[in-house]
Amino acid sequence: MDFKMVCLDIDGTLLNSKHMISENTKKIIYKITEEKQIPIILVSARMPKGILFLQEELNIIQPIICYSGSLIQSNNTILLNNTISLSDVKPLYGIMKDLNIHVSLYRNNEWYVEEMDEWAQQESEITNIKPTIVKFADLFSIWAQKNSGPNKILCMSSSSNIKELNKKIQGYHFDKLNVYPSKPTYLEIMPVSATKTSAIEFLCKMFNISKSQVIAIGDNYNDMDMIKFAGLGIAMGNAPDEVKKCADDITFSNDDDGVAKALEKYII
Repeated sequence: MDFKMVCLDIDGTLLNSKHMISENTKKIIYKITEEKQIPIILVSARMPKGILFLQEELNIIQPIICYSGSLIQSNNTILLNNTISLSDVKPLYGIMKDLNIHVSLYRNNEWYVEEMDEWAQQESEITNIKPTIVKFADLFSIWAQKNSGPNKILCMSSSSNIKELNKKIQGYHFDKLNVYPSKPTYLEIMPVSATKTSAIEFLCKMFNISKSQVIAIGDNYNDMDMIKFAGLGIAMGNAPDEVKKCADDITFSNDDDGVAKALEKYII
């Protein structure tokens, strides 16, 4: 197959367990982007700030898919922007506070927290980004005037608390939301219209590429839709079994240059 686009998840896929891109992966990506002239799209639940520095490290100039598809940005121009309605945010926030769960709100290229607790500190160290500390009541008032809301809500707590929160949210039937645990201690909430697949479809139209010409590589549950969608969907060796089952192929783990080996196998 003549592949014309590669979509890469970041955490657990492009990055190893030390949150770094291996030198071999950089070399292979350089060959694909510079020699083969194939666009590599970084696809993540991260905000733009958490992706752009990795793009620079790889010397990639392409659109980025942020917040698992809620936002597509290219050279500071927003191409697609989906947000969560305040009518959903406010009751969600109440449920989260009752369970004593850390809440982070993301909008465009900003990350908001109410305090710099251990969860915010941990996320800051992983992403190299510092959040803006603000009272959410004030933020809600500002967003209400603009008739808008966040692109993403990130909830962080113990795995038992996250399970309880997920159960409560499902019980309330928020049908306009896409809710999933990205790891046992993280629950991510995005608009239901936002998926990695819907964002990739948007870019396929923009680049005039068919889905059969797309390679998608990921490691987690929120990657399953793009792995199934792509002409070639590849799961990382470190992915859960459920993710591996939906893939066309399984590569090595993120600590064993899985991305580089998959791209060498199918493109180079």
